[in-house]
Amino acid sequence: MDDHLLGWLKTLDEDRLARVLANRPDALAAPWPRRLDILAQRLGNGIAMTEAVRGLPLPCLEIAQACLVIGGSPTVAGLAALLAVPEDDVRPWLDRLYEYALAWPDDEGRVRLAPALARWWPAPCGLGEPLAHYLNSWTISADALRALAKNLGVPSHGPKRRAALRVSEILSDPAQVAALLAEAPRGARGLAEEFAWEGPVRDVDGGLFVVPGSAEKWAADHGLLFRPSWNVAEMPREVALAVRGPGWHPPLTAVPPDLATLPVDPEEVDHLMALAAPHVVERCAALLDNTAKTPLPLLKSGGVGVREVRRVAKETSCDEDETRLLLEICAVARLLAWDEAAGGLVPTERFDHWRLDDGATRLRALLAAWWRMERSSLRKVNGKYATVLGDDPAGSMIARIRRSVLGVLAGLPDATAHADRAGLVRHVGWHAPTLDPALLAEIAPAVLDEARLLGLIAHDALTDLGRALAALDRVAGAEHDDHAPAVEHDPALVECSTRALAGVRRSALFGADLTAVVTGPPSAELAALLDRAADRESRGAAAASVWRFSPQSVRRALDAGDTPDGLLDDLAAVGTVPQPLSYLVHDVARRHGEVTVSSVTCIVQASDPALLAEIAANRRLSRLGLRALAPTVLAGSAPADRTLAALREAGYAPVPIDDTGEITIRRAKIEEPRGGRLILLPGGQVAELEAPPGDIAEPPPDPREHARRLLGAAGTEPRPGGRTWAVIGRGATRLPTAQQSLLGFVVDRGVRAAITLTGGLTATISHGELRSGVLDAWCEEAGDYLEFPLAEIVEVRGAHLPG
Repeated sequence: MDDHLLGWLKTLDEDRLARVLANRPDALAAPWPRRLDILAQRLGNGIAMTEAVRGLPLPCLEIAQACLVIGGSPTVAGLAALLAVPEDDVRPWLDRLYEYALAWPDDEGRVRLAPALARWWPAPCGLGEPLAHYLNSWTISADALRALAKNLGVPSHGPKRRAALRVSEILSDPAQVAALLAEAPRGARGLAEEFAWEGPVRDVDGGLFVVPGSAEKWAADHGLLFRPSWNVAEMPREVALAVRGPGWHPPLTAVPPDLATLPVDPEEVDHLMALAAPHVVERCAALLDNTAKTPLPLLKSGGVGVREVRRVAKETSCDEDETRLLLEICAVARLLAWDEAAGGLVPTERFDHWRLDDGATRLRALLAAWWRMERSSLRKVNGKYATVLGDDPAGSMIARIRRSVLGVLAGLPDATAHADRAGLVRHVGWHAPTLDPALLAEIAPAVLDEARLLGLIAHDALTDLGRALAALDRVAGAEHDDHAPAVEHDPALVECSTRALAGVRRSALFGADLTAVVTGPPSAELAALLDRAADRESRGAAAASVWRFSPQSVRRALDAGDTPDGLLDDLAAVGTVPQPLSYLVHDVARRHGEVTVSSVTCIVQASDPALLAEIAANRRLSRLGLRALAPTVLAGSAPADRTLAALREAGYAPVPIDDTGEITIRRAKIEEPRGGRLILLPGGQVAELEAPPGDIAEPPPDPREHARRLLGAAGTEPRPGGRTWAVIGRGATRLPTAQQSLLGFVVDRGVRAAITLTGGLTATISHGELRSGVLDAWCEEAGDYLEFPLAEIVEVRGAHLPG
């Protein structure tokens, strides 16, 4: 824990502390801290700080790098001088760093940077380690330091520290470094400028550093370069600054790049959202129904092949791009998963629950899956799409890019569209500078296309549905998280999704020409019914969708198990069935079943009809399902190998034959194992067929309320660790010594343990404090801090973290 950070937190009022807590959700993650010292420890966590940095715009990172260049604890005036800007241009971005607890002012007004943030840039602004790192290192001897001082023309006598100070004064002065380079051998200036502008660490030819008169040896002898290894050289920070000269200043990009925008009709945007949203739900249902009939096989190398994608697209009347996107969304939503028995992707039990939900709930499940999906379905590499559901090493970065793009669009005024994708990419890069620029330029267009298909963007403007989703960046969750994410239950998204599906049509207009017309976006149930019994001729974007009934389409419905009366009843429930359609259904039904087809697994033949009659009547062979097709032919329902074994066990002597009638008795062949691996999700994650539904996590406390609570407890201090064991020993008398020790670790180290109280009540606790004979600890079952009397604890057990 940083004592300076704790001291600054104690100076904050409720409003400023609440802003810190709101910007750092990691600080309020359960179990949330109850004191400022615990809060300071959590805010200083390096991993959590990394996540906080990702939410900062470019000027904040430029200010942080400028702090590192100056070193120590710079002043606002010093930062402004280095950046060559007025102090008023620096303060807003410093305040932003303060609000994230990534930096804070000390008592003298100097800026203190969080130690974890200082480790973010090993070479801030392209500058290396300070001179002190090299001059005070154990790797440089006193004799080498004196020789360096002598080469620079400063006194070399005295202690090593004094010599290092004299050398540092020379090499930190731009005028004296310029004077040195003016007398340097040929090539030394160019070498120094290469390291100053393109360094600070570069590969070199180590042999040149021992050649008398070479530029490399001269630079090393005069402290411009240091070599940590034979073929690597580094230039100290002060030397690089001196070479760059007083005219160089780090950039401060206080204004984001221009983003061209256009006004759009808000009613048209809402209309397109209301068309796209129900279409997504309807097509996902059709796609999953298709995979239920025909499991989707995977390539040996992982993912779904192009041929299968095109087949599904054709059979479900989807575009290929739409099919790619929806397949991956369904897999992330755990509506689709690999089934070994089926030999492909099939709908999961979660799909059975999903299809029973209302349309808005189904839509939110799909949007939440896309929001956390770590793939870009429509991303093209070298002009080609990647394999559907294949692996992508940039998975988490892709999810961050998706959220950053929608976040920037959400910052535009309502009914405003971006007019330039390249400008949008630059704008996103300013707001999220830690993203890889090349990957951002590649992924951003695909994100926009995917969002358009999902109804989140229309006419290059964010819809209300997209705006509600963009506001949920911090609660998106990871792709492999099977628990119900908070995204699906956000009130704003619930309202928008309900409104987006309010205009779906649940009825159709049936014509005497055997057509069905839906004047608007059909509901998933209506579309499924019409797809079952008719062929879709057109899908209306802003108008109507048309289906046509034919003998073939009606026969398809009867083949799937519909009865003529049942099918007509279903159609009558969504519209008035005309007489020609009723005649068509009954006419097809009369001819349905004129020819029957039976499955036969194997054939048993013999020249003696009496022998076959004996075999068919043998009760021991009844499990083979034998029935007579002719006096000398029996049909069986069991496989040939099983039938052979059963006949031999019954005392007969059968032999197998092939399709040509030749006897085929061969040595059994051991099958080779199939190579390759199956990857359903990025990072090698494989979706389980039956993933258990997760509980909705309790929301963290309100930042302002918790800030008030923390400030109220500011005067309390934790009990010294040395007294923990004595207090537990006196209070927890029902526990053996070993369990008392474990309870002590719950207090002193915050470890996790399971306790049992008198009466059989159990709880999983951690982060405990001792207060007047009670243990005040975090209870996972209650999601809050509770008090447990020490005298009533009868058992303590270690509790492992959930896997």
